Amino acid sequence: MRVSRFLVGLVLILAGAGITFAATPDSWLTMKTKIALMTADNIHTSDLNVDTNKGIVTLHGKVPTEAEKANAQRVAMKVDGVKSVKNLLQVVPDARKQVVERSDKDVKDSVEAAFKANRRINDSGIKVASVNNGVVLLAGKTKSLEAHVEAIEVAAAVRGVRRVSTEVTVAAPTN
Repeated sequence: MRVSRFLVGLVLILAGAGITFAATPDSWLTMKTKIALMTADNIHTSDLNVDTNKGIVTLHGKVPTEAEKANAQRVAMKVDGVKSVKNLLQVVPDARKQVVERSDKDVKDSVEAAFKANRRINDSGIKVASVNNGVVLLAGKTKSLEAHVEAIEVAAAVRGVRRVSTEVTVAAPTN
């Protein structure tokens, strides 16, 4: 009888622990939201920050238009695990940056060189799949969400890149 009570108690404890571990960590939501925003059409993320607390994502920073502010909120809300979004983005119109024209081959070569120079990205499994009209497509499998975010940021900073899209698969965190 004591053994069966012990087993029932152990099962209940483990089941409760499973529920706790199943919750998505805030840091994971922050990174997933950053990736979603950085790879979305018509959102300029150079002055955009993301914080998460208990599943509530807060967007800070500046965007050039009301449409981008609304679009950023829509994109953040679609991230699995996000409970709600506080949109504190400021609309500050900026002068339009002139897009630098470069061939897709030059852009790809530059992004690949930047990846090789970055130890976290170079060893991550993330690669440049293609470049089409300045849009860089990333692919591969990685264990590091941080490397995924960094790869998007590094690629976006390369001269001639208009946007970064990603098909990178990131392993879920283990507890």
